Parts: sequence; structure tokens; C-alpha cells
Amino acid sequence: MEEARRQTQRQLDMIDRQITRRMTALIPSLGRRQSGYRRGKPPDPDAFLERYRASLAALTAERQPEIDALARKLARQDHAIEALRRRLGIEDGRPAGRHACISTTVDHHDAGPARRCGRKPARRSCDDRHPTACGSSREPTPPARRAPATVNGA
Repeated sequence: MEEARRQTQRQLDMIDRQITRRMTALIPSLGRRQSGYRRGKPPDPDAFLERYRASLAALTAERQPEIDALARKLARQDHAIEALRRRLGIEDGRPAGRHACISTTVDHHDAGPARRCGRKPARRSCDDRHPTACGSSREPTPPARRAPATVNGA
């Protein structure tokens, strides 16, 4: 879920970079239209800014539907991630993907996870990492002990 959010944010950033790149290429053509006085009228120092803002507004308007759709998608993803974190009790800001032992499959009759620890975790055992978050009451298992070595086969 967080990877999808990062991808959406990358798409928005890419659109922003594309608009910036196009505006940078347009700056020379937006330069002074007239140099010096013409008919006794001094050059308008704000004319360049007006042309720049108009061009930026036109370029942004071309991509506005795409920007709006991605912004709405990003807001939905942020809301879903926050709701999942609240439901799982994750407060430290770690990505929810690190809690691989908790299934995010939701039963349509219940607002909570349909199963907890019903599948093998992706990395370490969930009891070793966070036993209370998984609802498991089992204590972490200690590492296996080796038998003491015997001397001279005795």
C-alpha cells in the first residue's frame, strides 16, 4: 500500500518536473519584447512576470485533470494507510509493510482483519518481533542449546 503511495507521489513529482522543464525552455522566448523607450513610454518591468505567469498557467491547465486525479488518489492512499496503522496500533511511523505477519485481508462483515498470523510471515517470526501486535500470547522461543562437548569420548 505504501509502495503504491510512493509511486503516485513519484508521478506527481514527474509532472511537476516536466512543467518546470518546459517553463525553463520557454524563458528565453518570454524575455523582453521591447528594449528601451518606445514612443516615450518606459519598459514595463512587470511584463515579463505577467508573460511567465500566463505561460505557467497555460502549461499547468493542460495537465490539471491529471494532477487533480493523482492528488485525489494520493489523499485516498494516505487516508487508507493511516486507517490501517490505527487499526493495527502502529504509532511509531514505521511502514505497515514491516508487519508482514498481520493479514490485511478484510472480511466484508467485519471491519477488522479477517485473520491474524494465518500465514507464514515474510521475514522473521511475528512472535520474535512484536508478540502483542499479532494477538499471540506465546513467548518467544529461546535459541536451541547444544549438548556439552565430551572429553575423550567419556
